[in-house]
Amino acid sequence: MTGPLPRSVAWRATARCVVRTGVLLVRRKIAWPRRNVGRELTFADGATGRVYRETVVPGTRPSASCLLVVTFRLRLVRGRWHTVFEYESILNTPFFVGFPGFVSKLWVAHDDHGRYRGIYEWDGAERAEHYARSLWRVLELVSEPGSIDYRVFPGLRPGHVLADPGLLDRHAPEGKGTWWQLVGVT
Repeated sequence: MTGPLPRSVAWRATARCVVRTGVLLVRRKIAWPRRNVGRELTFADGATGRVYRETVVPGTRPSASCLLVVTFRLRLVRGRWHTVFEYESILNTPFFVGFPGFVSKLWVAHDDHGRYRGIYEWDGAERAEHYARSLWRVLELVSEPGSIDYRVFPGLRPGHVLADPGLLDRHAPEGKGTWWQLVGVT
């Protein structure tokens, strides 16, 4: 993992993404299935988060599937404000769907430590990395300093990891017990 892209690069990429997302919305090429909504995900650090939304671009066939897991902790959001954020967060869709290579996202609600997670599928690890480093600049506006992090796992898909969380054990560059490592799904 590396840090954020330079602000000028990240904001230009985000602006292009917003325009592409507008085109996808007009063409009705974005969907919000409910097949994973409500699932509880347990991570190796002991945290549990609920999937509260899923976003996909239907018909996308990635040639180089890649799993991206992102985490952050919102500044000043506590208590029932988490629920408000979950509803409001659909307005954040333009900041990711239009990035080249986006396939899907599972939106994971805050855990006991107030951390949110996003579990994405991308077509290409380089594209996932570029998105994560651009997203960092958007997240830093609303997140606690030092709380933004991400991991890229080439060759993995969210559906496969949800079905067999042990897949991440074999791809874990840092060993067990980390924030991104899924260990259970109910």
